[in-house]
Amino acid sequence: MLDGVMLLWFVLAAASLLFVAVDIRTTPESPVMKWGFVLITAYTGVVGAFLYVLGCREPLPGLHERYTAARWRQALGSTMHCVAGDGVGILTGAVLSSLLHFPGMTEVVVEYVLGFGFGWTVFQALFMRDVAGGSYLRALKSTFAPELLSMNFLMTGMLPTVMTLRKYVVSAGNAMTPNFWFVMSMGLLVGFIVSYPINWWLVANHLKHGMMTVRPASAHARGHDRAVEAVMSEMSHEEPHISDTSQRSHMSMHIDSGQAPWPPVPVMALLSYLALAASAAIALLM
Repeated sequence: MLDGVMLLWFVLAAASLLFVAVDIRTTPESPVMKWGFVLITAYTGVVGAFLYVLGCREPLPGLHERYTAARWRQALGSTMHCVAGDGVGILTGAVLSSLLHFPGMTEVVVEYVLGFGFGWTVFQALFMRDVAGGSYLRALKSTFAPELLSMNFLMTGMLPTVMTLRKYVVSAGNAMTPNFWFVMSMGLLVGFIVSYPINWWLVANHLKHGMMTVRPASAHARGHDRAVEAVMSEMSHEEPHISDTSQRSHMSMHIDSGQAPWPPVPVMALLSYLALAASAAIALLM
């Protein structure tokens, strides 16, 4: 029965990935977010495709700014961006751990370091440096804490899920089997769900971006005023509009509002580490 479930999962995942990869090319989203949705769909199959349609796909021409302005969609985009980047490092760490036969705690550390490292230095700081004024060093500084919080809660949901399933799914620890990839997909899916609330908090406190809209110059010129009006009607007046003419883009969120978040970031970081420690303890006892 499990083999049948996995076969269905992979068939639907392949179909979903094909749909998103083709369809998202016409969605007026930033390139990094497009890649993010493709990766999420590769990780989570039909769930990722559903999230793309529900959260990012333009329902009608010219409505992307307004459609993605809702806070829950902004948080969805933030979570997707986090899991897409971190997932590359986590999966790399899981494959290396499988091939090198690392014990449980070593595997956890390798996955955490590679996941955080890739998510922070590449998917956050490098790809989003324009949001931080074009400086990579400034982007590293401004994205460190948000990435840390997101990563901690992603791993909090993922670790016990993967370790529990490995007890019941044969060969789930062997990267050369489809069972391994099925279990890792389930882990990333649960990690996505667990990390969504902290990404909501990060977006609400202007510590992370959400969805963005990028249009050709002609479309941008025609729809700019209307898009600003629509977005500003959906969002707080404290969330400023940013227009980057070199990119011809409209960004629905900005990561630096100058307002101190509540609760303070150190408090949230402590809570995230407590949650991660409890999750790791449960996972290692499995």
